[in-house]
Amino acid sequence: MTRLSGEAASGSAEATASAGTPLQGYLAALATVAIWAGFILLSRLGGKTGLTSWDIVALRLGVGGGLLLPLCWGIRHHWRDLRLWAMAGIGGLLFLVLVYAGFKRAPAAHGAILLPGMQPFLVAALAWWLLGSRPTRQRLWGLVPIALGVGCVAVPVLAGQHSGPSTLFGDALLFAGSLAWALYSVLVKRWAFDPWLLTRFVAVTSAALFLPVYLLWLPKGLDTVPLGMLVLQGLYQGIGPTIVAMVLFLRAVAILGAERTGALVGLVPVIAGLGAVPLLDEPLTGWLVAGLVLVSTGAWLSSRPALAKKY
Repeated sequence: MTRLSGEAASGSAEATASAGTPLQGYLAALATVAIWAGFILLSRLGGKTGLTSWDIVALRLGVGGGLLLPLCWGIRHHWRDLRLWAMAGIGGLLFLVLVYAGFKRAPAAHGAILLPGMQPFLVAALAWWLLGSRPTRQRLWGLVPIALGVGCVAVPVLAGQHSGPSTLFGDALLFAGSLAWALYSVLVKRWAFDPWLLTRFVAVTSAALFLPVYLLWLPKGLDTVPLGMLVLQGLYQGIGPTIVAMVLFLRAVAILGAERTGALVGLVPVIAGLGAVPLLDEPLTGWLVAGLVLVSTGAWLSSRPALAKKY
């Protein structure tokens, strides 16, 4: 799930003069949306099993880092860059630990709103604070539906409907994970690192830091689920969001531009939220539907070309 932020990825992707038809661009963007929505649904599915959140982090980093390790020889001169290590800690370890722990407690639909849905809001706030990139009045109005959508999710939680202390704590973890990813995205823009360099560095260094700690000290539940679930989590989490979605996202941005691609990413909350109803047997309430629609609308408004040019 990685909105490496249209702003963060557009510099390198749009600089690449890659030929492609609009149809190819839209297919790449929609495939990216599907993978990110699947990440939310599969993360919650794993959270409902006996797997610990540490298990899912280890499966993702083990597969993703292992596959990307042979491709890291060309970036060996970057290992001493402390900025890259900081970004690996924020966008790799911190993000994954918070998100998978959140999905142990909160529904997938909440994750759909608090993860991709909150990104335009959080990125705008952090970019204003850290980069001095003050959003225009138009962009601020585009963020209003996102705030209203999150409020729609908060209403039943505060009223004690379909929730409990565990759900509220899960939502807090998901929000913290979304904040970590927004900070990561803003730092990508500030330090202007190439997305493919970051993909490899973050995956490999996060795996190198986390896996020894996991193997030696952290609780495990690998023996509580069938082998098929381990394979599904490892392959999807390690390959889909980590590698394939990044390549497809950059391809879409190169053909369609950051603004149109970002607008399509606004579909992620709706697809994940609605998909959780039949796949995970989650309730579909009126408040939840309103929240999904508002957050997706806000994400689309925040990605309109007329607004994005002034960000």
